[in-house]
Amino acid sequence: MVAALALGGIASQVSWPMSKREVEVEVPLSREAKLARSAAEGRREAFAALVDEHKRSVYGLCLRLLADPEEARDAAQEAFARAYAALPGFDPSQPFAPWVLRIARNHCLDVLRRRIPSRARVELDAEPDGGGAIDLPDPQAARGDDALEAAQARDALGTAVAALPANYREVVHLFHVEQLSYKEIAETMGIPIGTVMTWLHRARSKLRQALEDKEVRP
Repeated sequence: MVAALALGGIASQVSWPMSKREVEVEVPLSREAKLARSAAEGRREAFAALVDEHKRSVYGLCLRLLADPEEARDAAQEAFARAYAALPGFDPSQPFAPWVLRIARNHCLDVLRRRIPSRARVELDAEPDGGGAIDLPDPQAARGDDALEAAQARDALGTAVAALPANYREVVHLFHVEQLSYKEIAETMGIPIGTVMTWLHRARSKLRQALEDKEVRP
């Protein structure tokens, strides 16, 4: 009896290990995650800050996909409106940029599908024929002291990019202009990372070939 009482007294004083949930430490939210949470709670100024930070990249992607400045502006505005409505479902542990770019991309694809007659419609995310992996020429690299030559080279590269299939054009834009990682591009486009790498390599090959063909023409 005495032993039982003693054990009971000891038990009441012992601090037993906490459960896994109790010992988990909450990971600090990023600034954008905090803004997204505030925006989801109805603070419009928080969402305005997110729009201000990402409007350039969202518009840039819309312009790359739609190839029309007016349509791209409308699409970017619609993308942000859809993003605002979808904020309650945003995972604050994930980066905001791929999330909002994915919304913009999906809207642009809808616009393109409506633009193209059904009989002439081709799957926008289809795997096109490709080549090997060749490095993309750096559009910022100096080609000499002649500024005109450098400008002509940039124009040639822009023309070559515009001639790429839609999915190659998009992955080049996201990687080289928006500077997203392979993982972020995969999240934005909803495709495996391996596909991102394949499309980027094939796009580089096509660009190199297009630029080389242009140089050898009389």
